[in-house]
Amino acid sequence: QVQLVESGGGLVQAGGSLSLSCAASGRTGSRYTMGWFRQAPGKEREFVGGITGSGGTTRYTDSVKGRFTISRDNAKNTVYLQMNSLKLEDTGVYYCAADSSWVVAPPTRGIDYAYWGQGTQVTVSS
Repeated sequence: QVQLVESGGGLVQAGGSLSLSCAASGRTGSRYTMGWFRQAPGKEREFVGGITGSGGTTRYTDSVKGRFTISRDNAKNTVYLQMNSLKLEDTGVYYCAADSSWVVAPPTRGIDYAYWGQGTQVTVSS
């Protein structure tokens, strides 16, 4: 079992930055692929980005490319989501997810992740 806890959410003005963290505990390790998802009010959950266990491969949805960066510190069992140039449409609950399956690149579907955090709210204001 893996437990995931997100932190770092909050209120930020458009154009600003925010950094989210996802701390993993339990049967963790560098073999876990990590993903970030978000869900805006009234919308379906969507893939934001992900990183493979080694950190060698990252993947982002088009709308955040060039603005968001995912990194991980396996010694601390923590994954980070650095969000810059935030837009109103980035508002939502952000979830981190983990899976132990070996992958070439982080999956974009939520069903491919076995473990989920409780989410942290990110609100971008004008």
